[in-house]
Amino acid sequence: MMNKNRSLKSEILLRLLLPLIFFVLADVALSYFLTLHYVDNAYDRWLLDSAHSLIQEVKVKDNHVAVELPPAALEIFKWDDDDKTYFKIMSKQQGMIAGDKFVPEPLAPDTDWTGPVFFDDDLYGEPVRVVSMLVKLADSGETIFVNVAETTNKRRGMMLDILLADVIPQVILVTFTTLYLLRGLQRGLQPLHALAKQISERSNRDLSPISEQHIFLEVRTLTDTINQLLQRLALAIATQQRFITNAAHQLRTPLAGLKLQAERALREQDVTKMQPALQQIQSSADRMSHLTTQLLVLAKTEPVQGSTDLKWLNLYELAKTACINWLPKAMQKNMELSFESTGQNLQVRGDELLLSELLANLLDNAICYGHESGNIVVSVQANPSPVLVISDDGPGIPEQELDKVVERFYRIPGSPGNGCGLGLAIVKEIADLHHAQLKVSHGENGIGTRVELIFDSSF
Repeated sequence: MMNKNRSLKSEILLRLLLPLIFFVLADVALSYFLTLHYVDNAYDRWLLDSAHSLIQEVKVKDNHVAVELPPAALEIFKWDDDDKTYFKIMSKQQGMIAGDKFVPEPLAPDTDWTGPVFFDDDLYGEPVRVVSMLVKLADSGETIFVNVAETTNKRRGMMLDILLADVIPQVILVTFTTLYLLRGLQRGLQPLHALAKQISERSNRDLSPISEQHIFLEVRTLTDTINQLLQRLALAIATQQRFITNAAHQLRTPLAGLKLQAERALREQDVTKMQPALQQIQSSADRMSHLTTQLLVLAKTEPVQGSTDLKWLNLYELAKTACINWLPKAMQKNMELSFESTGQNLQVRGDELLLSELLANLLDNAICYGHESGNIVVSVQANPSPVLVISDDGPGIPEQELDKVVERFYRIPGSPGNGCGLGLAIVKEIADLHHAQLKVSHGENGIGTRVELIFDSSF
């Protein structure tokens, strides 16, 4: 789970500094071992030179090995401000010849080896570096062992100096890099802070797009998403306001009629004379009920169309059920309502309630505006995409009005009935919701009205 107090600046700084610190530490470790190697090599050569100097002082007289080392020479050999030097010379036959008997030895004196041997040990409680050499004297054939030990103060001092010379600049580099990154991150994140301030200072009614003039390219993904959200919110609010305005406008007339007829009925004392007013009240109530139903359906189809859950439906069964439900109303006007289909398994993706409302509006229009004793044909076809067709033989729609009848609250001048001009507007909204194409045209031979709903088979 992500920490809610997690900082983007800290995250970026951490991801940048951790590798840098790791490489610095790796470089320090590598420098340590390289310095140790080269310092040991340098001082080992000096230690080896001291051993060679002692070998030159070994003499053979009367088959007796001796070391002729004057006190002054011995003082020079051991003189050092930082380190102490010890030596031990032994003969294979005579044993100890000169020096300090506690100087460490790498191997037993009776073991042969070639070349100098370097190793680390302790002498008198101090760490020492020791070199041991085996020398065969040509004059007597005697074998001697020369061991020289030196404390490691100069080695440690030189290593510390070299490491400090290497580490201090890197520590300074990391420090300045950290300060530079902090400053850079503060400046780099400044547009985000400015963006947050700009949004926080906005009015709750200001849904205009966020300016991207000083926004980095990487942040534009965020601002684009916010702008798209603001656009959808603006559309939703505008639709809501339009819906409220339209509803108030359309409900005002029947409400005024209800009030007027109610006042008229209250003035009458005779029940028989109240009948016309009561009939008008019933008519206004029916109109309000119809209008309210259509407004609610219209509100359901907008504005966030993508949020509707569309499922696979059988268009044949849906259209057949609608025809059965509306057959009694068609029979009241002596109209013949027939149903045709080229298949019984035409599948479309849609919302069952909304498609039923679409069919209800189309059938209601056909029955209300068709000729009495006329014909209405509902057909479902697959050519090649599923197509729903409703046609009648009524007076039809004038050519100049075909594009206007799908507009909200638009009614053709002189139209009969008490419709509110929302039927085909609802049909258009539902068709758009289902990615279907709506066509309103004349029927065969220019008689009546033909409405086609062509579904997209790829949707």
